[in-house]
Amino acid sequence: MLSRLGHPYMLLGLTSLIWGANAVAGKLAVGHVSPMMMTLLRWALASLVLLPFAWPHLQRDRAALRGQAGYFVLAGLLGFTGFNSIFYLALNYTTAIHSMIVQSSMPLVVFAGMFLVFRARTSRLQLLGFGLTLVGVLLTAAHGDLTTLLHLEINRGDGLMVLAVLSFGAYTILLSRKPKVHWLTSIFLISLTATLTSIPVALAESAMGYTQWPDSQGWAVLAFSVLLPSIASQSLYIRGIEMIGANRANLFVNLVPIFGTLLAVLILGEPLFAYHVVALTLVLGGILLAEVGKRNQRVVGRPKA
Repeated sequence: MLSRLGHPYMLLGLTSLIWGANAVAGKLAVGHVSPMMMTLLRWALASLVLLPFAWPHLQRDRAALRGQAGYFVLAGLLGFTGFNSIFYLALNYTTAIHSMIVQSSMPLVVFAGMFLVFRARTSRLQLLGFGLTLVGVLLTAAHGDLTTLLHLEINRGDGLMVLAVLSFGAYTILLSRKPKVHWLTSIFLISLTATLTSIPVALAESAMGYTQWPDSQGWAVLAFSVLLPSIASQSLYIRGIEMIGANRANLFVNLVPIFGTLLAVLILGEPLFAYHVVALTLVLGGILLAEVGKRNQRVVGRPKA
């Protein structure tokens, strides 16, 4: 399936589109299912759906998987359990504007992490491209008036979002050194370990009396989260990183708030403003600049990021 989609830009663009929709879905889940229960059910159901498709590849990949248990446990803990449980919890305390601003720092986290851990180099054009995408995201979050960002107050939800971004950034860096196994093997094992590592936080939520089982709206959001954000987008993201590397792939994350805004216009009937178009142009232009910078970097013989 992923090979038929072809180009990494298509894979990562679809990933960002699904994540933009998931941000809307996550907000709709507030009050209809508790954050840790949502995380546990999401990955448990995703693992069950994936199992029959992943099983043949798990058998073929047995040799490559020897000694890799720690990798998949850490990946599931950071990227799936850690990020999603903190993300859903943060949405109870912060606004969509704040969450978009904090998430826009994720490419910078990955750039810094790849340099510190693997000494992966970044060209000036890549940094300029990152800056343009950041301006586009902030323009969207500020509704066209960047001066409003000066008056935003930081709350505990924003602090939680910082932790979520650090967790997913670390997961992205891990994916750049993924064992050479089929993508279905990877997504299943990470989902399975996410299920297991979600159990303690779900039990802690229950012990504190905060557990809420999903109602009808909660189940609807959960079904969407299992099929698209949990399975489809994570598979696309893994494949995208395999194709072009963590630094370049993670820059597409800044399309998430743009897609989220456009979906709100299309689905919720919110108005489309000129700054939406400007922001989208800045983000796409920034990604293009970063890609040109990476190609130039390869021409002069620098190592792949």
